[in-house]
Amino acid sequence: MRNRQLTIEVINIRDFTTDKHHKTDDRPYGGGPGMVMKVEPIDQALKHYQFKKTTPKEKIILTSAKGKIFTQQIVQRWQTLNRLAIVCGHYEGVDERVAKYLVDEEIRIGNYVLTGGEPAAAVMIDSVARLIPGVLGNKLSNIDESHNIPNQLGYPQFTRPEKYRGWSVPAELLTGDHQKIIDWRKNKSEN
Repeated sequence: MRNRQLTIEVINIRDFTTDKHHKTDDRPYGGGPGMVMKVEPIDQALKHYQFKKTTPKEKIILTSAKGKIFTQQIVQRWQTLNRLAIVCGHYEGVDERVAKYLVDEEIRIGNYVLTGGEPAAAVMIDSVARLIPGVLGNKLSNIDESHNIPNQLGYPQFTRPEKYRGWSVPAELLTGDHQKIIDWRKNKSEN
């Protein structure tokens, strides 16, 4: 997908395998259920696209149930990058050499396990993309919202009509007193 502000490219790591079946996974050393993603095709894909761990203004991320939790503060740091590669974990996991030698960080989007890292990658991409100038229609849209300040959620929003089925808009929002509105919003956004 191409946009004036953002380019997203999906890479199939099967294209970087050398066997006739294009295998990207294998049985784990030590035994056990499930399959583990192989290090070689991931390494070759990163090399092909000239991604290297610890490169300034770039990050290589591995989606992983054991990674750091994804936060708005991480999103704000990533928004300043020139390039971001997200390696999507799968199956029983990824060969540990990927985490140790090839990526900058392991990240999870929550305290649960997904079948694959693609949904997590989509969440990460969307979170970063909305901070890029020009992606949202109004440049002020993402200034005063949830999680921009740690432990702060967005305040409740209301629109017309003023009353609906007996449910009313809070009186503070109808006063026209800007300071009262600011105070009400601040009070309602604190976690």
